[in-house]
Order: sequence, then structure tokens, then C-alpha cells
Amino acid sequence: MATETVLATAVSNGVGKACCKFGPGYATPLAAMSGPPEKLIYVTALYSGTGREQPDYLATVDVDPNSPTYSSVIHRLKMPYIGDELHHTGWNSCSSCHGDPSASRRYLVLPGLISGRIYAIDTKTDPKAPSLYKVVEPKEISEKTGLAFPHTSHCLASGDMLVSCLGDKEGNAKGNGFLLLDSDFNVKSRWDKPGHAPKFGYDFWYQPRFKTMISTSWGAPKAFSKGFNLQHVADGLYGSHLHIYKWPEGEMKQIIDLGNTGLLPLEIRFLHDPSKDTGYVGSALSSNMIRFYRNSDDTWSHEVVISVEPLKVENWILPEMPGLITDFLISLDDRFFYFVNWLHGDIRQYNIEDPKNPVLTGQIWVGGLLQKGSPVKAVREDGSTYQFDVPQIKGKSLRAGPQMIQLSLDGKRLYATNSLFSAWDRQFYPELMDKGSHIIQIDVDTEKGGLSINPDFFVDFGEEPDGPALAHEMRYPGGDCTSDIWI
Repeated sequence: MATETVLATAVSNGVGKACCKFGPGYATPLAAMSGPPEKLIYVTALYSGTGREQPDYLATVDVDPNSPTYSSVIHRLKMPYIGDELHHTGWNSCSSCHGDPSASRRYLVLPGLISGRIYAIDTKTDPKAPSLYKVVEPKEISEKTGLAFPHTSHCLASGDMLVSCLGDKEGNAKGNGFLLLDSDFNVKSRWDKPGHAPKFGYDFWYQPRFKTMISTSWGAPKAFSKGFNLQHVADGLYGSHLHIYKWPEGEMKQIIDLGNTGLLPLEIRFLHDPSKDTGYVGSALSSNMIRFYRNSDDTWSHEVVISVEPLKVENWILPEMPGLITDFLISLDDRFFYFVNWLHGDIRQYNIEDPKNPVLTGQIWVGGLLQKGSPVKAVREDGSTYQFDVPQIKGKSLRAGPQMIQLSLDGKRLYATNSLFSAWDRQFYPELMDKGSHIIQIDVDTEKGGLSINPDFFVDFGEEPDGPALAHEMRYPGGDCTSDIWI
């Protein structure tokens, strides 16, 4: 991993022209914004947890408006096993390897969150029809590292891959940590040093210029895999911490307890500019956006910059409903971030040119439990009730709430799926089991701000050949703002 320091220096000094020509990804985030428009998206599609005895698969979706198969699934790569619960995905190589002309963005990394398998998918031989290259079996991972429930993966400039794992094979959070794979997907070791495992696992992001990696906290697999139980939060089975690590040594140097303002901190992103020592994390249950930042003494602090207030409701399981911020991302120029409220049903756009003071510039309702026609209603202070208008697309009603999002390189198109995790989908949006997921596309105004639905794009996973499927994370073949890290 010492290679990362060398490459960071080379890129920051503008040297190594051959690297800039032949390495994967882009030299800078702003250079990435000038990349070609997306034509394909890879989407994890699930039958796990739906009651259908079919394997999960990787769907290739045509997003080229000039293509005759635009807005449709054009290929399905079925996994060889049933019950994986494909979830998040990453690359074997990305812009962090831009300085290495021998590196290639070839393999999509697909962890099975429940099965513990990790699939390596070849997307280079035929980008429209990816193929299975290799399977890393859970037994090998567990025997060599004690880890299970793999979640987030990021490539490293060294050629290795780092995967967060959320527990041990019994589903205990105390067994969580970070798995290190080599460039051919062989299990190397744990990345975190002995005694330096996080309290809970989920997402992570590294920032080599400040020799730091920060990870977030979901919960114990034996808790979240059965659905959400609020008592489990009180019982200590869910997290509220950020874990600050020395990079690349794997030694924890600080733990930040977010308390009640940061229950279930999930997705985390540094600003893309590698010279910036700040970023954000989305707290799902508290429904806060939290900024983290480095202090002059090299410690880290945090502050809540946006609070989504819970809504008083009727005909629901609780008297108040949180927004449930389950995903967010930052545009490559660090001007905007976008987040979703999975339960309320809206997507928001904020200008973050002043990172301490985000300004709301766009908001659109594209589903949720409070859309018109739902039995659940929001209640005003005077006792009157209201619901939100949610449009149809191509004559189809929008189901569930916006969940995973992906932004085009130029920042002008935002894609959204609606499945969170099969057990939670069944609990909060049972209609997804019968009707399946969908992908929608939002047009983004990057000048004045604003969001609007593209009426010509709707990918209906309710009409899949083997029955309705759940769609989760999306990736472009050439990388995106949630996969690529600049060093």
C-alpha cells in the first residue's frame, strides 16, 4: 500500500503523463465531469427475501436515449447460487489507480451480504453482457479472517481491494472488520489491526492525503437481517459511531459517538477534491446530514448541518415517521449533494459550496408512504391531514420510496432505485414483493438548482422474466461519483 503515497505525489505534482493516458478513470474529479455520457448501468437485482427461489442477478440497463432499447434491461447475469442478497458493488480498479498504466477497470465486485460470497464480474470482455470471472467463498473468508456479511468495496491504488464486513458468520457485530483481497480476488488478510475492529460496520471512504479512513455503523447482522425492530436500537444492536483509522496502517485513532443525532449512520463521502479534509455522513434513523471535518491537531469533529424533521402521521406503526436518509451522493465538482428520504418519499438537492451551510435548491416527491392514495397520512398541528402528489411515469404508479441514487458524471441526470434490503422492503413496502422495483431518472438543473422527472425513462423490474425483482445499487462501466476516489 505504500504505492499510494507515491501515486498521490505523482498525480498532485502533475507528473507521469503516461499514467494520465493509460490508467483507469480520470486524473481529477473535474476531468471526470467531462467524460462521455453514460450508456449503460449495472444494477443489482434480487430475488433473495422475496419468496421466489431464483438467484439474484446483475442487470445491464440501457440508458442511452438514442438506443432502440433505451430504458430497458438488456442482459441478466444470474449468480450460480440462491440467497446471496446482492447489495452494494465496487470496482477492482478506479481513479485511485489512474497513475498506474497497468491497472484496468475490468471487474465489478459483487458481495452477497447474506451469503457472504463475493463475486468478481468481468465487464470488459462484453460490457453489455458481463460474465462471471470468480467466486470468493464465504468459508475461505471466515476461516482466514473471521469475517462475514461483506458490504462495501473500494479499490486501492496498490491494486488490492478493501471490503467492509458487518459481522462474524453467526451475525454478531463484534466480528466485523475489513477484508483485504489481492488483485485476483485472493483473500489476503484483515486490513484492520488486531484490537482495532469498529463497533459496527457499514460504509467507508479513505482520504490518503490526510492519511485517514472513516467508516460508519449499521448494526448487527442478526438484528437487521430479520427486519427493523426499534427495541434493537435500545438494546445496543445498532450503531451511532464514526471510526477514524490511520491510512493505510489500519489502526483506529479515534471514535466519534454521534449520539441520538446520528443513529444508524450509513453512507459516507469525503468531498471529491482530495485536498479537502471534510465530508458528510447520512444518519438514517435520526434523519440528519452530518458534516465531519479535521481539526488543526489532526483529530476529527462533526456537526449536524441538515435535520429532516419527523412527520406526525396516522395509520402507521408509530405516531411519528422519520425521513430515513438511506443514501446520498456528492456531485464531482463538490457543488451539490443529493439525498433521499426513503419513508417520506422525496429526493433533495442542496448547494454545498459553503460546506457548513447547505442550501436547499431542489426537492421532488417520487414515492413514499405519504403519497396520495396511501392509507398513511401526515398530520398538521391543527389536526388536518395531507399527502404528497407523486406523478406517474409511462402510466405506472411509483412504488415504495427512493433509495439508492446515482448521478451522471456531468451532474445532470440522477437515477434512483427503490429497494433498501429485502427484509426491510417486506416490512415497510410489502407491495415490492408482488410488484417489484423500478428505476427512474431525474433531470437536474445544475445552474439554478432544481429537479424534474424524465417522463421517458422507467425501468420496471416488476416485469422481469422470472417474476418481480428488487433493484438496488447502480454502477456505470466507466466509474461514478460513489465508486471513484482521487488520491
